[in-house]
Amino acid sequence: MIDGISPETLAALERAALPDFPRWQQMITATGGCAHPIRLVGRRLTFTNSLDVIDSYRTADEPTGYLLTACGNRRASRCPACSATYRDDTYHLILSGLRGGKGVPDDITAHPRVFATFTAPSFGPVHRRREAGGKTLPCRPRRDHPLCPHGRPLWCRVPHSADDSQVGQPLCGDCYDYFGAVLWNAHAGLLWRTFTRTLPVALAGLAGLSRAALRACLRPSFAKVAEYQARGLVHFHAVIRLDGPDGPTSPPPAWATTGLLADAIRIAAGAVQLPIDDPNPDDPPRLLRWGGQLDVAPVHLGAGLDGVSDQRVASYVAKYATKGAEASGTVDRPIRTLRDVAYLDVTEHARRMIYTCFLLGDLAAYRAVPLRRWAHMLGYGGHFSTKSRHYSTTLASLRHARAAYRAEQSGHRRTTHDPDSGTYITVQEWRFAGSGLRRGEAHWAEIARERIATARHIQRERLKNNRP
Repeated sequence: MIDGISPETLAALERAALPDFPRWQQMITATGGCAHPIRLVGRRLTFTNSLDVIDSYRTADEPTGYLLTACGNRRASRCPACSATYRDDTYHLILSGLRGGKGVPDDITAHPRVFATFTAPSFGPVHRRREAGGKTLPCRPRRDHPLCPHGRPLWCRVPHSADDSQVGQPLCGDCYDYFGAVLWNAHAGLLWRTFTRTLPVALAGLAGLSRAALRACLRPSFAKVAEYQARGLVHFHAVIRLDGPDGPTSPPPAWATTGLLADAIRIAAGAVQLPIDDPNPDDPPRLLRWGGQLDVAPVHLGAGLDGVSDQRVASYVAKYATKGAEASGTVDRPIRTLRDVAYLDVTEHARRMIYTCFLLGDLAAYRAVPLRRWAHMLGYGGHFSTKSRHYSTTLASLRHARAAYRAEQSGHRRTTHDPDSGTYITVQEWRFAGSGLRRGEAHWAEIARERIATARHIQRERLKNNRP
């Protein structure tokens, strides 16, 4: 430390004194303050259809010698800036499927839709947070004070707070079914796909129609996100909607009500069974099912007494789209070797689940399941955010529209060429030149991110309050 200046502050001041800093600052602002920007070198040429060059860009002409682009990581724990963009995109994707817009007609609000939460079954009692009437209740009060076969108490009178590290930890780690928990996570994605195939069967049964007749008049659509519970198991939040045979542009039949959809979801979820091999070859196959806590609530255009509002649902889903298994006490990066597990800064419950992933990954029965690869995810390797084709727009479409807008704005600044005078032809060549922030740059990247986050917050508040 020099004259009271910390090494980090000194490094930031030294970076700001370099001649390429103004241009670098423009680049990092353009990435939104990305925590792990990607450095590219190369060039881009834009021609008209008559091969006249109207725009030329080379990183060799940049003061920095490279171009920065955002990493695009969706995890808030890895890059707060890029995850904020991903969260906002997910919010608009979900909301457009509830209110319309971005290619979805506005009368989609009249279609039956629900917000459903699918949980995992129990693999052993864990510490939990209980609350009623704003008061925190004891975890597991039991008057008979039972003990497990290992002599450990199966009761707990502690009222756990929301940030208590004990929440989600097993009351007895030796009794907990770690094999079952890891295998459930590993097959949760397949369990969801099985549900989506079973739901039309349940709808057809309730309507008294054949599958073919149902397809001719009704189409279910969905968008879902995965969330980790404190006990290290994923559960799914899903918006499920009923459309006509052509998707959101056609209304469903009058008999297709919200109540019918809710009943069909409960029937389909209860009917889903997925047999898998048991780790012990002498034991019968395991049957994976959804947990008993299935919540289904109607989604309203505004706040409703017997349901949830569409804006609240979109915000809730978008929030969890940027989180991963680190929310349950594990790490957010792949684990390369088994010996690394002992040195991880994780909860003991997460460590045992990770060890179980490595153990099961060596068994022939699970060679097709990359458990070692997804050990840091406690076995879950599915997508965190998925949707059916006809639910609404796509994340790719939102990204392309944003990129096209930025390119157009940038193009207007670079050239006065009339876009109506011919066709653009762009040729570009890029090469990866590194990633991450260099010495002294993290401070300025965080300032850029905070400024952009503040501007977004102000804009959201204005829209919420209908102010110009």
